[in-house]
Amino acid sequence: MNILEKLQWRYAVKKFDNTKFLSNEQIQLLKEAFNLTATSYGLQPAKLLVIQNKEIQNELVAHSWNQRQVLDASHLLVICVPKSYTTQEVQNYFNLVQKIRNTPDEIINPFKKFLTAEIEKKTQEELLIWNKNQAYLALGNLLTVCALENIDSCPMEGFVPEKYDEVLNLDKQNLTSVLVLPVGFRAQDDYMKELKKVRKNIDEVVINFS
Repeated sequence: MNILEKLQWRYAVKKFDNTKFLSNEQIQLLKEAFNLTATSYGLQPAKLLVIQNKEIQNELVAHSWNQRQVLDASHLLVICVPKSYTTQEVQNYFNLVQKIRNTPDEIINPFKKFLTAEIEKKTQEELLIWNKNQAYLALGNLLTVCALENIDSCPMEGFVPEKYDEVLNLDKQNLTSVLVLPVGFRAQDDYMKELKKVRKNIDEVVINFS
């Protein structure tokens, strides 16, 4: 299958086969794909929770509009971002740049100064919105990788972040949940499985300039 066939194959799974589980290798691939996602300035503010604990997954169903995909999926992925964000993250990033690339200070410092000023002039609310946008980039990347690897998924905004944060003790890690992605394998009796994909005509969503 080529990439377009893979994207045609994927859909938001409504019913997972709760007897099938992703391999350790498949989960590792998703972790690495998440880590390789493009982010603004390369700062990587988002974190990925990988949950394979049926007791916790079952508890989270009630906070997910009772969507059973959260429980029946092989694993539950939760994308989180920092509740508060500081210029220390910029310092950490450039420390890593120097460690990996051995980039001299005279090259790093102008960009570091600029990025520090960008963070300082934003409110925490603005920074939270900015970082949430990075979480959506990660979600899109994971959806594509899942499709390419024949891993089923269901992107979800329909959950109560405050309750997720409470159940998963995210406050202690200065994190808040943003997006949920159950992953696994579609059930054979999922009513959505054989339905045609509904998409607008390409000419309606793409504007060509020449």
